[in-house]
Amino acid sequence: MAFALLVIIHEFGHFLFARIFGVKVEKFYIFFDPWTELFKWKPKKYIGGLGKKKSLGDDCSDDKSKEGSKKSSFWGDTEYGIGWLPLGGYCKIAGMIDESMDKEQMKQPPQEWEFRTKPAWQRLLIMIAGVLFNFLLAIVIYAGIVYATGERYVPFKEASMGMAYSGEAHKIGFRDGDIPLYADGEELPVPGEARLKMIQADVVTVLRNGTDTVDIRIPEDFIFAIDKESKSDTVMINFMTYRIPAMISQVIAGEGADKAGLKTGDRILAVDSIPTLSLDKFLPALAGHENETVTLKILRTTENASDTLSVPVTLSDASKMGIGLEIDPSAFYKTEEKRYSLLQSIPRGIEMGTDKLTSYARSMKLVFTKEGAKSVGGFGSIGAIFPEKWDWIAFWNIAAFLSVALAFMNILPIPALDGGHVLFLLYEVITGRKPSEKFLEYAQMIGMGLLILLLLYANGMDIIRLFK
Repeated sequence: MAFALLVIIHEFGHFLFARIFGVKVEKFYIFFDPWTELFKWKPKKYIGGLGKKKSLGDDCSDDKSKEGSKKSSFWGDTEYGIGWLPLGGYCKIAGMIDESMDKEQMKQPPQEWEFRTKPAWQRLLIMIAGVLFNFLLAIVIYAGIVYATGERYVPFKEASMGMAYSGEAHKIGFRDGDIPLYADGEELPVPGEARLKMIQADVVTVLRNGTDTVDIRIPEDFIFAIDKESKSDTVMINFMTYRIPAMISQVIAGEGADKAGLKTGDRILAVDSIPTLSLDKFLPALAGHENETVTLKILRTTENASDTLSVPVTLSDASKMGIGLEIDPSAFYKTEEKRYSLLQSIPRGIEMGTDKLTSYARSMKLVFTKEGAKSVGGFGSIGAIFPEKWDWIAFWNIAAFLSVALAFMNILPIPALDGGHVLFLLYEVITGRKPSEKFLEYAQMIGMGLLILLLLYANGMDIIRLFK
């Protein structure tokens, strides 16, 4: 659903600007329709599908010469449809060499309502419009999210226990308890955006032991090491997470913890002789104690006093004791909350969209490395980033990111993409010479071939990963 929305918005950008400049749009399709389509409709003309038309009136003629002589309709001259090949979508703009490869039309005398007869600056805006609309959509989504929910987070400086880091992070110099301060000299005030900035940075500055500032150099391939590590079933930390106390939030009746007398609010300080002052230390400390009795050192706080107790607890065959643990950092640290008015949400949406675009652009250079080529994914990878359970905030956040990604990918100067058309139009604007139609045809075919190969490779990598 998200992908279809992004395609519709992208193609509508092309459609709208084409019609504003008086260019006829012959088709507006979601997905591609080689040989046939699932559904098609032309206002006051016909409705049908699977290659068949059903009349809506007496005039079922689709003769282009007749339509060209009629008064142009903003919406009515276009055929709208759904193709059967779910690889995107397209607008067939009259008088343009595009994915339709309609060479017969290009052999006819140019018409005033065709793309090729318009000034270069108008053609340039028509081609940029799809990318622009995708970026604007991302901004609108981000602005809508912060307007509806605000932003609530624990600033790094408030996390007195610092952060816990994964094994790969430890390898390059991070230590548990480090508090992130800067990425390439830029302050990291919002934790939700800090992780990617840190991974993409050259140098990350942290506060260590509460007094020392330490610079940690980030290897260029660190993002791949983190990605590989995160896919392991045994890893509990994805790069970094807040260090918080191991505090019981729930005790399941009849299980080992309940029988031992543990209570909600108890903090677990040690398992046998192993200190577990933070949650990231507690969980590994239970491993290997299946069906055994361990002694927990706990801190129990009541209205009148705090007591330290030693409690023997019998674990299950899965090293479980029947408790839930508090995982929200805001239960332990001071939070900051920002609420946005409608007007305030707009600049915040622009800032978030720009940050995502910048981060995506920076990460694209890694695609051309050996590890980057292995990480390329297709539709399976896109689907995997959505949560299993419905969460509208997560859905719209991911949709906004994909919209930014789609905008960036389409503006790349590759023939058959919007960026390829933009490149040739900029050449025309600068030199005053228009590339020949034959050259544009060959460039379009080469670009489409490259895109098909990339599509096969990306989805093939998804299939290979399924069997690993």
